Amino acid sequence: MSRIVGIDLGTTFSALAVFDEIGKPEIVPNADGDRITPSAVYFPREEAGKTIVGAEAVKAVAFDDARVIQEIKRQMGDEHAWPVDEDKYSPTQLSSLILKKMAQDAAVQKGEISRAVITVPANFSEAARKATMDAGKLAGLDVTHIINEPTAAALFYAVNAEITGRVIVYDLGGGTFDVTVADIDGTDVRVVASLGDKFLGGKDFDRKILAAMDAAYEAKHGKKLVGSEADEAKFIGEAESLKRTLSSREKAGTVVNGPSGPFKFEMTRAEFEEAISTEIARTETMIDGVLDEASTKPGDIAHVLLVGGSTRIPVVRTKLAKAFGREPELAVNVDEAVALGAAIYAGLHATPEQLNPAQTATLKKVKLSDVCGHYYGTIAVTLNERTGREELANSIILEKNTALPCSNSEVFQTISDGQTEINCTITQSAFPESNPEFVTVISEESFDQLPAGRPAGQEIEVTFSYDENERMQCVFKDVASGKKYESTVQPQGSRDVEAEKAGVADFVVE
Repeated sequence: MSRIVGIDLGTTFSALAVFDEIGKPEIVPNADGDRITPSAVYFPREEAGKTIVGAEAVKAVAFDDARVIQEIKRQMGDEHAWPVDEDKYSPTQLSSLILKKMAQDAAVQKGEISRAVITVPANFSEAARKATMDAGKLAGLDVTHIINEPTAAALFYAVNAEITGRVIVYDLGGGTFDVTVADIDGTDVRVVASLGDKFLGGKDFDRKILAAMDAAYEAKHGKKLVGSEADEAKFIGEAESLKRTLSSREKAGTVVNGPSGPFKFEMTRAEFEEAISTEIARTETMIDGVLDEASTKPGDIAHVLLVGGSTRIPVVRTKLAKAFGREPELAVNVDEAVALGAAIYAGLHATPEQLNPAQTATLKKVKLSDVCGHYYGTIAVTLNERTGREELANSIILEKNTALPCSNSEVFQTISDGQTEINCTITQSAFPESNPEFVTVISEESFDQLPAGRPAGQEIEVTFSYDENERMQCVFKDVASGKKYESTVQPQGSRDVEAEKAGVADFVVE
C-alpha cells in the first residue's frame, strides 16, 4: 500500500518523515544513511540526463560550482531561472528533483510513496505555495496538503512533549525565518498569528562571516578574496564551518587559499555576534510584531519552542531567554521537528485503510487550526472622504490571522450605465493596505458576462475562500442575474506545469 509522507523542503536541508506503525513520526534516512539531505542539485558535465541531489552535489561546488544550484527555496514563486548549458531551470523544476530524490530513497525502505504533505514558510506567497505544490506534482507526488513550517513544528511538540498553554515557535533555518504564536492544549493546536521573512537565515550569517574574511584578506594582501560568484561558492563552505564551530567554541579559525596565497583567518564568537546583530534584530522586531498581532505579552508565553538549524547559535537562545524570561525548549533535533510534524499531519490526511489501530488512536486526539497568513482584497473605485473624489483603492476581504478554512463576502457596485464587464483583481499584502501601489496583485482577470442595458449601481458580490493549504478560491457574482465568475487563483507569472514537467521528467536522479 502506498504511503503518505511529510516532507520539509528546506533552503539548506530537506527531510522526509513517515507516521510509523506505533503511531509515532519517524525520520526516514536517505540512501547515504543521513537523516537530512542538502537541498542542492548538480548537473554533471559529462552525464546528460542525470542529476545528483544532496551531499555529493554540495561536494561538486569545489570543482564544478557553475553546475551546482542551491538556495532554491528562496526563489519559489519567482520568475528566476538558473542556466545550465543550453537550458534554464525554474525553482519549481529544481525543487521537484530534490523531492524526487527523497521520495525514491524513502521508497527503498518504506515501500511505494505517491502522496505527500510538504511544508512551506508561513509567510510564503500564493505564488510560492502553488510552486511548491507544482514541484511535488513534477516529482510524481500527489501533494494532498501543504502546511506552514512553524505550524508543523508546533504540532510535533504538542504530540510528543508535555506542553500546554500559549507558545511561541521561533523557526530560524538556513534561508527563511518564521515566528508563530500558537495555543496548545494537549494535542489540540490552534495557531494565533505568524510573521516571517523568506530572506533571513543561516545562509545570511555565512555571508557575514565571508565578508569579514574578505575584508581581512584584502587588508593583508591588498587584493579581494571574493571577487565573483564563483569565489563566493568556493569559500562559503569555510564560512559555514566557522559558524558551526562558533556555536560550541568562543573562537574559530581556518586557512584559505586566496589569489595571493594562503591566509589564516580567525573570528571570535563576540565578533560573529556583532556581524549578525542586524539580522538577529530583525527577528526580534518580528517577535514584537507577532506578539502584537496576537494581543500577547512576553509574560503570557508559557513555552519558547526552537526550530531550524540556526537556533543552535548561542546568541539566539540568549536573546530569547532574555525576552521571555525563560529558557527556550528542545524536544528533538531542531533540523527534524518540521518534517516530523508534517508526518503527523500526513497521518491526519491518510485514508482510513492506510492506518492501523495504533495510528488511528493517536490521531483521534489531534486537532489543528492554522490561520490566514496575509490580507487579501480587491481593487475597486471608492470615494475618498477627505478629497471628495473617486479613486482606486484596495478593499480588504479576508483578514490576516483568520482561522482556516475561511470565507468572506463583500458587495460592490458597477460604476457606469450599460457596464457589461468588471475587472476581477485579487491582492495580497502583509498589512491592511488600502493604497493599490503597496499591495501585490496575485491575479487579474475580467468577467465580461454582465447583462447589457442596466443602470450603474448593480451589486457585485465578491467572495474569497481560503482553504487549509492557504490556496485561494474566488467568486465574483452579479447579484441581480445570478451570473458568476469563479476561479481557483493562479498567481500571475505561474508556469505551465506540463511544460515544466517536460524539462525534468526524464532526468535520472541520484
